[in-house]
Amino acid sequence: MENEHGHKNHSGIQRRWMTNIVSWLVALIVLSVVVTFLTVQGYYYSNMRSGMEAKARTASDFFSNYINLSYNEYYQSCVMLTQTFEDKNKMEMQFIGADGGIVASSSGLWAGSAPGTSDIDEAMALGNIAVFSGKSPQTGERILAVSAPVEYTNGETIGVLRYVSSLSRADRQILRFALVLLFVAAALLSMLLISSRFFIRSILDPVREISATAQRIADGSYGAQISTTYDDELGDLARTINEMSDQIARTEKMQSEFISSVSHELRTPLTAISGWSETLLAADQMNEDDTRRGLLIISREARRLTGMVEELLEFTRIQDGRFTLNMQPCDLRADFEDTVFMYGSRLRQEGIELTYLENDDPIPEITCDGARLRQVFLNILDNAAKHGGEGKRITAAIGMDGSDVVITIRDFGPGIPDEEMPHVKKKFYKGSSKARGSGIGLAVCDEIVTRHGGTLTLRNAEGGGTEVIVRLPAAENG
Repeated sequence: MENEHGHKNHSGIQRRWMTNIVSWLVALIVLSVVVTFLTVQGYYYSNMRSGMEAKARTASDFFSNYINLSYNEYYQSCVMLTQTFEDKNKMEMQFIGADGGIVASSSGLWAGSAPGTSDIDEAMALGNIAVFSGKSPQTGERILAVSAPVEYTNGETIGVLRYVSSLSRADRQILRFALVLLFVAAALLSMLLISSRFFIRSILDPVREISATAQRIADGSYGAQISTTYDDELGDLARTINEMSDQIARTEKMQSEFISSVSHELRTPLTAISGWSETLLAADQMNEDDTRRGLLIISREARRLTGMVEELLEFTRIQDGRFTLNMQPCDLRADFEDTVFMYGSRLRQEGIELTYLENDDPIPEITCDGARLRQVFLNILDNAAKHGGEGKRITAAIGMDGSDVVITIRDFGPGIPDEEMPHVKKKFYKGSSKARGSGIGLAVCDEIVTRHGGTLTLRNAEGGGTEVIVRLPAAENG
């Protein structure tokens, strides 16, 4: 069904191409052929007419030089000129008498007959050269006739010198030209149709491949790739879909790892809570130290569960757009120092030294969500302890850099592999670290800092360890 649907879509593209482009080009070629044919035909007929009019004018002017002859001599001169016409193989010359009948002809075939065309009467009546184009009343053949009046003394018209040419020869020449023109047009149309077909195939074939791969991705084959052999817009589209497929595949893998990780993270504290709860309930007698130890474990694991659930809820708020900030004036230095000192006492129990690097930078009061930023500071410190705790040392500082407040937290652990650095802020990403966590803490922190108009940057510090830099614009918030 999908193949049929795709075939119909591709046929629709081909049909639209043929309708919208090829049909217009075909119409343009046909119009060009017609215009060219009519132009050549008109040019050919016009040249014939001009040539015959020139001959008629020359003959008429020639006889004007013989007006001093007697009428009979003058008349016989017209007859003689007609009978000795040199170009009789190309056209016929006739001397028409005043009564409209042929007196003499270069072909000698029409003496006494009357041609009966309008050019003769017009030339005699108006005394000007007249032209007739159409079917001959005598033969039915298409002809071109040019008549020039022959005048004697006192403007008396004694007859007409008429030149007649068959249009059949001209029509044959024009027909041959038209056939050549049609052949050229047909060749152009054939080349157009063939090139259009190849052009459409060059588009439809990769489109079919792109469509098929996109369908495979939609059906769950994340990571499927299109062969990008085209260095054009289709190649750009294929590369974009390949990147999308890779991104979806990575996201799907991270989500699977996230679900597995969260399931494991939830199972561990739940197992501890369940185990100690059952132990406390089942024990008839238990000394105070064991009871206290069990309750402390339950309390610690419950807090850990609460933190994970809050982290997940925060992430879902970001995803569905319910994440908001409560912006108000805040003493950021005081909030940061409180967080560092509070967390420092907890880290000392784990054998990690948290050092606050004091400075005298005057930090202005800025407008921010203090609770959210404290959450960011705690999460970064917690990551430093989990991932860099083996260095047994963490440093924290806050200061000014131009118009920005800069918070720096550094551990002295193994650092982050260079290939993992671009992905550490992405949701669900945990990398090669074996430390516990859901993989969304830094994504949430980055979202909070970004919504404050700042940036959160991670880098490997000189001498080892990871350095996290939070930069917040004080001027815009102040």
